[in-house]
Amino acid sequence: NHQGKEDDSDVSCRKRKVLHLVSQWTSLYKDWLHEDEHLKQFLKTIYRNVLDDVYEYPILEKELKEFQKILGMHRRHTVDEYSPHRKNKTFFHQFSLKENWLQHRGAMNETEEIFCRVYITEHSYVSVKAQVSTSAQEILKIVAEKIPYPEEELALVTVTFSGERHELQPNDLVISKSFESSSRMFVYRKDLTDTLNPFAENEELQQRSVRILGINTWDLAVELTNFDWSLFNAIHEQELIYFTFSRQGSAENTENLSLLLQRCNEVQLWVATEILLCSPLCKRVQLVKKFIKIAAHCKAQRNLNSFFAIVMGLNTASVSRLSQTWEKIPGKFKKLFTELESLTDPSLNHKAYRDAFKKMKSPKIPFMPLLLKDVTFIHEGNKTFLDNLVNFEKLHMIADTVRSLRHCRNNQFGNEVPSKEHHELKPYVHHLHVIDNQQALFELSHRIEPRV
Repeated sequence: NHQGKEDDSDVSCRKRKVLHLVSQWTSLYKDWLHEDEHLKQFLKTIYRNVLDDVYEYPILEKELKEFQKILGMHRRHTVDEYSPHRKNKTFFHQFSLKENWLQHRGAMNETEEIFCRVYITEHSYVSVKAQVSTSAQEILKIVAEKIPYPEEELALVTVTFSGERHELQPNDLVISKSFESSSRMFVYRKDLTDTLNPFAENEELQQRSVRILGINTWDLAVELTNFDWSLFNAIHEQELIYFTFSRQGSAENTENLSLLLQRCNEVQLWVATEILLCSPLCKRVQLVKKFIKIAAHCKAQRNLNSFFAIVMGLNTASVSRLSQTWEKIPGKFKKLFTELESLTDPSLNHKAYRDAFKKMKSPKIPFMPLLLKDVTFIHEGNKTFLDNLVNFEKLHMIADTVRSLRHCRNNQFGNEVPSKEHHELKPYVHHLHVIDNQQALFELSHRIEPRV
């Protein structure tokens, strides 16, 4: 409201600017706004005020229509309807919580994809990225191909932490965001007597390394990068803020970010698992060389997330202790690995990585744990309020760091397609079979190369 000291043109201009700013903010953070009751009330109040003002300032009608679009309003209003005389309960009901932009995201979309872990043994699992609508039979088929094991001899079972087992039927929908908080999903033999032991010494195990050794390293790096891009593109900038500011109860707002962080950890475990399950020394040497080349290709494709994960996998204590294996690695591969390893050097606040990453053109995938560390460092190292005033310098620093995601996703090219002869490559990369237990990895390490 104004007291007649300003021209109508000044007032309407300022109102348009305010509405434009709110529209931009709403458009950017629409998915998160309904999480906070105060924000919902604020937007409804703004909308009501604009409806009142349009009657006096018709020039606001254009901005109002844009605002309605962003909010997902179904009903169209006319200038006559903005009259203050039309205010009544029915009128206000139009922008109640029934508007689709305010509906809670409690129910998952059937096309939404999430990771789930299907345990093969107590400490090993197959990571499955699948849609919410995926059935138990489809999950079982993926796992059977990955192990590999005849699908008809397997059963998918949920096991609670108290030990209760429940066999899933073929058409049961098994994906749930809260699933792992209450139970785990296991693959059992049909008689449910025991889980499988796919890591026992047998002919099939020896074929694991043969399969990966037969895959072109560039194609494998391309598929790893394609998969990472699908996860990286889904991350909203706001997720970094939620991850940093609201550590408690923020899982629902950081789902896409959590998937990429989980993927980074799984690629690291996958590298160690594949090497430690390869008993023949000559094959193991070839496998280490292959992973060094894949890491170099990921760097060339500007996928620093998988690059870091592979280098860290090769540096895992259970792998780095394999002296017989590393002694047989040719000099040029050792030199290449030393160069790649230098980029992961944490000294001087990861200066080597930061300098190299800055020189890389977009599009590129950053090493997300380090980006999160930067945001956290700014947040925890600076006060949000100084003398009861907002510390905007801190917020600008956080905004600049978070905004770097946009720069990384600029000029994104179309995903490269691996060779047709490796049609099985995509499911191989999408569903990694890993051992998620350091003690089990060390036992395998000492089995293939006992301590002298």
